[in-house]
Amino acid sequence: MRTALRNPGTRPGGKASAPGARGRVLRLLAAALVLPTAAGLTTATATAFASPEASETTTTTTTTTTTTPKATTTAKVPAAETLAPVTTTKDVVATTTEAPARTTVEQTTTVAQTTTPEAAPAAAPRAPQAAPSAARAVAPVLAPPGVSKVEWITDRRVALWVDSAAMGAPFQVQVLLAKDWNSRPDASFPALYMLDGLRARDDESGWTIETDAANFYADKNVNVILPVGGESSFYADWLAPDNGKFYKLETFLTKELPPVLENGLRTTTTRGIIGLSMGGTSAMFLTERNPGFFKFAGSFSGYLSTTSLGMPQALQYAMTDAGGYNVSKMWGPPGSPAWAAHDPYTNAEKLRGVSLYVSSGSGMTGPYDQPSGIPGVSTNYAGMGLEILSRLSSQSFATKLNKLGIPAQVNYRPSGTHSWPYWQFEMHQAWPQVANALGVDASAPNCGTGGSIAAVANANPWLSGCVTGEYDVAGGKAQDFRNGRIFWSPGTGAHVLTGMIGGSYQANGGPAGPLGLPTTDENGTPDGRGRYNHFERGSIYWTPQTGAHAVRGAIRDEWSRQGWERGPLGYPILDEVKAPGKDGAIQGFEIGAMYHSPPNGTHAVQGLIMKKYGELGWEGGWLGFPRTSEVPVKDNGRFNEFENGNIYWSPLSGAWSVRNGPIFDAWKSQNYENGRLGFPVGDQRDIAGGIQQDFQGGNITVRNGKAEIHNR
Repeated sequence: MRTALRNPGTRPGGKASAPGARGRVLRLLAAALVLPTAAGLTTATATAFASPEASETTTTTTTTTTTTPKATTTAKVPAAETLAPVTTTKDVVATTTEAPARTTVEQTTTVAQTTTPEAAPAAAPRAPQAAPSAARAVAPVLAPPGVSKVEWITDRRVALWVDSAAMGAPFQVQVLLAKDWNSRPDASFPALYMLDGLRARDDESGWTIETDAANFYADKNVNVILPVGGESSFYADWLAPDNGKFYKLETFLTKELPPVLENGLRTTTTRGIIGLSMGGTSAMFLTERNPGFFKFAGSFSGYLSTTSLGMPQALQYAMTDAGGYNVSKMWGPPGSPAWAAHDPYTNAEKLRGVSLYVSSGSGMTGPYDQPSGIPGVSTNYAGMGLEILSRLSSQSFATKLNKLGIPAQVNYRPSGTHSWPYWQFEMHQAWPQVANALGVDASAPNCGTGGSIAAVANANPWLSGCVTGEYDVAGGKAQDFRNGRIFWSPGTGAHVLTGMIGGSYQANGGPAGPLGLPTTDENGTPDGRGRYNHFERGSIYWTPQTGAHAVRGAIRDEWSRQGWERGPLGYPILDEVKAPGKDGAIQGFEIGAMYHSPPNGTHAVQGLIMKKYGELGWEGGWLGFPRTSEVPVKDNGRFNEFENGNIYWSPLSGAWSVRNGPIFDAWKSQNYENGRLGFPVGDQRDIAGGIQQDFQGGNITVRNGKAEIHNR
């Protein structure tokens, strides 16, 4: 809506709370106690839940080595938990019990080079700011078919609102693009779907909120697909609506989303899927229900025997807590056909030929938990109960796979609760198997830097390692790094782009787009609020409140003449858009908008004059495009001239339009607002036999083409 020109959007916040953990864990544990006697849980499986050292098996035991994730510049990996790994492999099912290493993710402060002053002579050199942009920006990209909105979050992370006929509304999906996305523009890449847990948020995937997924996959050649939202949905097609939502996410993920990914984001039909908790359950049954769709399926702490005695009740407890959903609206009452149709255990045979990875902890206190006063029990009571449920159902599922002769990598950890640090560890551990299944290289990129790009990279160590070599772009060269890109040409030199500014640049076509190549590094604005880069034919400005937006051409020229972000309009909140049905362009700013049309030039409209302009239809209304920016007049008043009239405002009279014509001519004859009539106090209106407009000191009427002035 046009009103958004004045109001930058806000994002939802906060994760859902989890009250009553002690009570819930008692109920979950009560449900768990009946699982060993449920159908499909054998004595061998129950024994496997005891300490690994106590387990006995008559099958051959081999050892499968599982290493901790390689440290990066954003994560330190201290020594692993001091429990010796015990590895048991039964037939074709590999089961390891190595504890995950403790991983502490540190925030890195990224300071862009700020030595280059603004290119335009009208502005003073910019002062540095502590960190580059770190908030989402909306960019004016042409959405591919089936997509209602696109937001570039960085140059290789994009949010799409994909139309869903099944659900009757767009559903957000974020994509972490493959490392070679920029350097190989003709290439397509496999997809790795990553599903969230019960408390999935509507603004961002838990994988990017709670783990290092964005950093971890930055040097990997897969497009990571992150559905956003779907709280308590199990990514299923529900039988009935609940809580104002009617989930049809299986249809969305397997039928509606793939054409968008393949046609709009260079994604192949080679796919894998990983999920945690709820998403782990879904990863398995979606693979079973859609044969051939996924080549890899991974469950981290999933519930893989959903129809076993007590499991429907346990799922109802969990879904009630995570949003107040009724499990019967999803699959009907327990025992209904839909329950068996979505049970990973029941349908395990359908996983034959798929690369499988299953992991779960024991529920006992692990390296990421706070111990309670009870030995082995952490303060994460709910996480303990949920992980026990996951462990038991995962063991039942693995036993079924073993009996069917279906190979899987199954990892039973000796400790750990139902929480994100353990799932991040499993994400790292699963990667070699994922890469093998999807046919991509699992090793780190073999690249280096040289010349001017190397000098800039060395001066900006926060960029971290390169993920590509140098490659050609329009007018120059570029190279991608884990946290940004460097562009170079003989005429512009080498400059860094990162964060939301990098995303906005991508959305505007990059070097081949209207902005051209960067001519400065990222710099801080004098007010300390924002950051910017200048380019050959424009600029991109960012603040946490407004996002990152390009300003170019005649609109940038006029904005700079008025003082850049220190002028009356403030920062841009939208990119330039074409005027609907007219030869012109519009760009929204914090305090108004800038309009450009070839016959009238470029002018700003702001404040209450802009509000009135909007009420009258903007540039598509009878006023047309502005012919001046705001002009000060007496009594602290203001006016804008438009193609077919004016809008006048003063503190006492408000904002009102005056059409070109006999009323305006009569008012002009009285010296406008400086005469006895003063400012208008209403718009022109019809009266019997003519028209009338009221002013502070009287009115003007027109009948039979003749204007009459009536002073009070």
